[in-house]
Amino acid sequence: MPFWAYMLHCADRKFYVGHTDDLDTRIAEHMSRRLPGYTSSRLPVTLVWSDEFPTRYEALRAERQIKGWSRAKKLALIRGDWKLISLLAQNKEKKGASTGSA
Repeated sequence: MPFWAYMLHCADRKFYVGHTDDLDTRIAEHMSRRLPGYTSSRLPVTLVWSDEFPTRYEALRAERQIKGWSRAKKLALIRGDWKLISLLAQNKEKKGASTGSA
């Protein structure tokens, strides 16, 4: 059974990242307000990115990683711009090293 990590663009221009084992049903739940929480007050939402993973753990790991990304990095993911994602990751690493934080 496949699992999905996904990103929604909300009406307030923010992104929501989640994971599920049934992408179509989960998006419908978000759109119908059957899922209380973040997206229910930010409708409509639009699916802007998703990727399939072989295990729930891997989908959850991707969700958590992407949630920590900057808006610029999320936009690059939506466009499939892996070169920019890599560049943004390198810039963050350099910035962290120069301030002494990890």
